[in-house]
Amino acid sequence: MTTLPDRSRTALLVIDVQNGVVAEAHRRDEVVANIAALVDRARAEEIPVVWVQHSDEDLPRGSEDWQYVAELSRRDSEPLVHKSYGDSFEGTDLEEVLAGAGVGRLVVSGAESDACIRSTIHGAFVRGYDVTLVADAHTAGDKSAWGAPPPEQVIAHTNLYWRWQAAPGRTAGVTETKAVTFGGPVPADKA
Repeated sequence: MTTLPDRSRTALLVIDVQNGVVAEAHRRDEVVANIAALVDRARAEEIPVVWVQHSDEDLPRGSEDWQYVAELSRRDSEPLVHKSYGDSFEGTDLEEVLAGAGVGRLVVSGAESDACIRSTIHGAFVRGYDVTLVADAHTAGDKSAWGAPPPEQVIAHTNLYWRWQAAPGRTAGVTETKAVTFGGPVPADKA
């Protein structure tokens, strides 16, 4: 149902699952395992997997912290988008990568729920994409020292509000890893 013409394909977006981003993340191992399962399923179903990798002065390109976690490995044929803003579309070639693959629907996983995940799902939605957030395949670190809620509440809130997003001609949804469908919108009974 995307508003992007002739873009009926779905892609799995894997955002910032980097050593320095998820080292202290809430339920890190479980989330990374869920993302690995999604990557395996997407590859088996010939669904594009697009990797996004953040860099900034606290996460310098080429550093150990900047590297993707060892449990996830990108194939050379899978696009890698480098970014330096929260929204994976800002200042990157993500739109061109997705357009070239005929993608109008995104299944989103990664880190951090309250930053790059949130920015990217909103950025995709306003650009015309259908966006499914995988409820148990995104995470965040504890920022309560700066006044944020505990990470489990941040994740739960992100899942809650994304479930109710609406806009003309686009769909938003939230589903668990085991219920992800790469072929179309999230079935109402699986959300």
